Amino acid sequence: MHRSAKRLASLLTCAAVPVLLVAGCSGSSSDSSGDASSSASSSGSVKPSPTVAAAKFKKLPNPCEAFSKGTIKKMLPKVKDASGEQGKSTDNSAHGTCSWNSSDENGVDGTQFRWLDIGYQRYDSDPGVGSAEKRATEFYTKQVADAKGVSGARKLKTVNTSGTGDEATAITYDAKKEGNTFKNTTIVARTSNIVVTINYNGAGLAGADTPKGADLLKDAQAAAKEAVAAATKANG
Repeated sequence: MHRSAKRLASLLTCAAVPVLLVAGCSGSSSDSSGDASSSASSSGSVKPSPTVAAAKFKKLPNPCEAFSKGTIKKMLPKVKDASGEQGKSTDNSAHGTCSWNSSDENGVDGTQFRWLDIGYQRYDSDPGVGSAEKRATEFYTKQVADAKGVSGARKLKTVNTSGTGDEATAITYDAKKEGNTFKNTTIVARTSNIVVTINYNGAGLAGADTPKGADLLKDAQAAAKEAVAAATKANG
């Protein structure tokens, strides 16, 4: 009877212990040690976050100051606003645009029209996506493809442009608009993690002669070198 009373007291004591400690009352420690081993194994298998190279360039230049005054004057002889019209951006360190236009009226000889715009796009490194340079290269490739696929383009040609950043491509083509032939040049250039896109086109309106595409291309290529240099200088 005495032994039965002691056993009953022991069982009641165990019943009062919180559920998480019941294993201790049974005298078995196998479950607890198994959990610890599993936890250690799990923590040991956690892989470190991938790392990518840091972005080379942290800033963008003011896009409206990408070209010298002399370049603006040459490309747009009668420019309406030499300071350009800057586009809106939610982050000026990542994206910036500016545009200019010119109408050189010559009376009965018609009007020479010119349009110029520039766009900067900068990328940062992101472990989940890739390095800044990789992301910029992908965007560069997309910009070139978009320029080649423009709707209504005629006589489209691709011209490699050396000495302009890490890589650069010029795309030239003709386009008809309201009976006028526009000569178009698009240049896409990349310098590390920054991509520069320049569009330059011209047309002879009201009877004026159509400008020579080769001349527009030459001027656009020179402008692209200035734009790339401006990006480097902004980070100097």
